[in-house]
Amino acid sequence: MQVLILGSGVIGVTSAWYLARAGHQVTVVDRQPGAGLETSFGNAGMISPGYSAPWAAPGVPFKAVKWMLAKHPPLSIRPTSDPHQYRWMVQMLANCTEARYAVNKERMMRLAEYSRDCLMDLRSDSGVDYEHREQGTLQVFRTQKQMDAAAPDIAVLERCGVPYEVLDREGCVRVEPGLAASADKIVGGLRLPNDETGDCHLFTTRLAAKAAELGVEFRYNCAIDELLSDGTQINGVRLECGEVLTADRYVLALGSYSPKLARPIGFDLPIYPVKGYSLTLPVADDAMAPVSTIMDETYKVAVTRFADRIRVGGMAELTGFDDTLKEKRRATLEMVVSDLFPQGGKVAEATFWTGFRPMTPDGTPIIGASRLRNLYFNTGHGTLGWTMSCGSSKLLADLLSGEKPALNAGDYSFDRYSNHKEHPHHGHPASAH
Repeated sequence: MQVLILGSGVIGVTSAWYLARAGHQVTVVDRQPGAGLETSFGNAGMISPGYSAPWAAPGVPFKAVKWMLAKHPPLSIRPTSDPHQYRWMVQMLANCTEARYAVNKERMMRLAEYSRDCLMDLRSDSGVDYEHREQGTLQVFRTQKQMDAAAPDIAVLERCGVPYEVLDREGCVRVEPGLAASADKIVGGLRLPNDETGDCHLFTTRLAAKAAELGVEFRYNCAIDELLSDGTQINGVRLECGEVLTADRYVLALGSYSPKLARPIGFDLPIYPVKGYSLTLPVADDAMAPVSTIMDETYKVAVTRFADRIRVGGMAELTGFDDTLKEKRRATLEMVVSDLFPQGGKVAEATFWTGFRPMTPDGTPIIGASRLRNLYFNTGHGTLGWTMSCGSSKLLADLLSGEKPALNAGDYSFDRYSNHKEHPHHGHPASAH
């Protein structure tokens, strides 16, 4: 079968890999000059199944008000004239209940755990190298209140069978010796030993090269204008240059830009571009730098170690597609890495980046078939595109190929937005429509 994938980020490229491995003839089209140059380029570097959780959680509306008054807020909202912003925020608020949080978190963790297993197999099959480390994630708490508040998340980890360690201050320093210089600023942490790290952009570009060896065609510098549909199927994809590309099946994997193409053909994908920032800085002192990923619970900022670099990523802005690099966000990232690892990295030599995470109101991506017989979705992964990429794309490839998927596909289908009456104890839709 001929499959046309729209988007060459980590989701589009992993989709291409699994579909090519399943025997399909695959073409990937993207406006950028290469793979992984937008959201996949400068993310936090975490592959964190154990830390997979929806942003829509009980207490978040109250916290959001407090954050907006803080000097270093993890979240900021700038109202725009886009009605989709307000609709998305209302949908997100509806997911801030304990019942919805439990359903959404379990779905996300199942997909993320599966994805890590798929990544391990892919790494073995392809030999792709992306500076990966397998030394876990350490969520550090600066207050006892934060530590106590982790209890519900720990309960979900136990229910899902995910290994974890609750550590005191000394335990945190034992697994991350570079924290010795700032130990007095933390009270303890939650360690997820099975989490991994790696450079997502490196992974995406190198996997694209491996996919090309399998016969995948990459068409870069091709901006997509519109999807051509007769209401029952997609008949082609028109590029801005006027050329029309056709295939047997089409996969929409354009992250935050997916709704723009989907709306004119009748799909109101509830995906909003949540802006995030990152710094990348050279390691100054190996012994004082992080070993793996540290997640600062106070500022919602992750500090991740690559080979000779440190990536600091985080924050969320609801500001539409405003890609301005804001110095006060840079100041927050610099403050966190300097506070936790004062001698670890060369902050003065850091490069500053911003990108848009394609976030759904419930935090779970949209994967699988649409009501048009040849259109499939693999989009809406939010902050977890790197974590969920391989599992999402294997799930997609199985569905498109008519194979039985390893997960309950209904949990990730676009259809879930047509009925929110779900059973919290297992998270499956009460009905398909």
